[in-house]
Amino acid sequence: MDENARTPVAAEPQVPAADQTLRILTYLGRQRGPVAATTIATQLGLPRSTVYHLLATMRAHGFVVHLPEQRRWGLGTAAFELSGGFNRQQPLARLGRPLIATLSDRTGESAHLAVLSGRDVIYLAEERAPRRPALVTDVGVRLPAHLTATGRAMLAALPREQVTALYPDASVFASRTDRGPTSPRQLRESLREVRARGFAQEDGEVSAGLSSVAVAVLDHTGWPAAAIAITWPENIARDPEETAAAVRATADTLAARIA
Repeated sequence: MDENARTPVAAEPQVPAADQTLRILTYLGRQRGPVAATTIATQLGLPRSTVYHLLATMRAHGFVVHLPEQRRWGLGTAAFELSGGFNRQQPLARLGRPLIATLSDRTGESAHLAVLSGRDVIYLAEERAPRRPALVTDVGVRLPAHLTATGRAMLAALPREQVTALYPDASVFASRTDRGPTSPRQLRESLREVRARGFAQEDGEVSAGLSSVAVAVLDHTGWPAAAIAITWPENIARDPEETAAAVRATADTLAARIA
């Protein structure tokens, strides 16, 4: 045996700032909402000055956001982009695709699966129903989350502080058909209705003449990992409650499979 060979040992972080940054992001990702910088410093055993410096740098790059009135910090849209990338690469789409197909067959309507990525939703899977209009929700398409049923289903499951961080003012609200929330207050009211009903509903806010209902797919921590929806022409009478029940059953099945 080579006398110079040594048993490998765990290496100390070569770049302490990178290690501390990742620890802060990991900590924030495990919280149910934004937290104070002093809490981060205490929980991670880091100097407060270091935490403030790293948070300022991450804020500049969009990985965290600061809520000045609450003096708290939460994950920013760049962090959600990483989450969306992970969701697109993991088996979520493969697990969801056959369930979406079954839901479409059972209801006779088009069905789709989406994940949240910052203020957008990204569609991972879609099943087009026969003799139904073409949709804009092709796999890989991004749409504003606040306009879609899938997006609002997931936003309603997020901590309220996180929604505030994502939608700080009216300037971030896009529009497609002049329908849908155009301000933080309107979005809060819409999400309250989603929580009260247990599902999200969209009527012509993405494409005129089309309606959707959606239910969030919650992981074992209660975080919205995805959402499932079905879409149909507005001139076809469907009971939203009954439709949502079918979507919810599919969402629950997917949630059990990713637990």
